Amino acid sequence: MPPPTPAAVVFDLGGVLIDWDPRYLYRSLFDDEAEMEAFLAEVTTPEWNAAQDAGRPWSEAVEVLATEHPHRRSLIEAYWRRWVETLGGPIEGSVAILDDLRGRGLRLYALSNWSAETFPLARPRFPFLDWFDGILISGEARLTKPDPRIFAHLLERFALEPETTVFIDDSEANVRAAANAGLVPIRFIDPAQLRRELARLGLLEATARPKPPPATTQRPRNPRPAGRGRSGRGRRRSPGPSPG
Repeated sequence: MPPPTPAAVVFDLGGVLIDWDPRYLYRSLFDDEAEMEAFLAEVTTPEWNAAQDAGRPWSEAVEVLATEHPHRRSLIEAYWRRWVETLGGPIEGSVAILDDLRGRGLRLYALSNWSAETFPLARPRFPFLDWFDGILISGEARLTKPDPRIFAHLLERFALEPETTVFIDDSEANVRAAANAGLVPIRFIDPAQLRRELARLGLLEATARPKPPPATTQRPRNPRPAGRGRSGRGRRRSPGPSPG
């Protein structure tokens, strides 16, 4: 018996739709790359940041760490005070996929490990977040992936059936937890790979369809003098988004 057709897709945010990295901030605060990497690995560690994703207030997190590293207080505080500088831009290929799925009438949700205090700072910067039917933020639930309880909370809150719900995440641990919860898992590598995986499930074409250009009112062209062709000079293109 073939598997049921998916009716809903759940996206992780950071690393799938949004480029986030504390290095974007700390490269402006350190002159030495190795010193910066040591600070991120030994002081503002991923485990320390994960506690904020699970609901710990940022003021408490900063104070605890600054007490342990008083000479680093200003750098630790920057993680919170200048948090918006850790954001890159949207991952455009993934946003295009989200838009394609939206056009097919699928129910769309997001499940993200994210602080309840900082997510509101990010939301207005990424208008595509309004395309979701619902967003579950770990800091609000006080549960983080890959805890099985957050997947149970997701399914209950949005009345989802696991066998018809696709889950996309860049973390192997989170994908395994979703599979254990009965969801249809996809480990995100890059937008091209994601599109192929969704095409395999019958949700998208394997290649993106070009979108028609917006309708414009054509102005009549000035007649050209006889014997004079087009200029060989093309229109300059604006530079694409920076890798930041």
